[in-house]
Amino acid sequence: MPTLSTHVLDAALGTPAAGLAVDLVDTDGALLESATTDADGRIAWSVAPEPAVVRLQFATGPWFGAAGRDTFYPAVEVTVGLSAEPAHAHVALLLSPFAYTTYRGS
Repeated sequence: MPTLSTHVLDAALGTPAAGLAVDLVDTDGALLESATTDADGRIAWSVAPEPAVVRLQFATGPWFGAAGRDTFYPAVEVTVGLSAEPAHAHVALLLSPFAYTTYRGS
């Protein structure tokens, strides 16, 4: 059974994106779990989805707004395909007010 984690960094400030709300949903849009990034910008999801396609929905607009910062992206959604191998998937998101990038980490 695969495991999943997330790490979000504020690339503009060079700091972890602490306190960012993220939803994990399946392809039908059903909510699997909601979490908030910790002080290091990380989430270790407690839901262990079977190999499947899932979406991570990052609430970037409210997060930037709470800090008094504007953003072009009020939400970021990353769709990933989980498989049995490797057993762990890590989704990294580098975020700034006007750009973002994501990659599969380890």
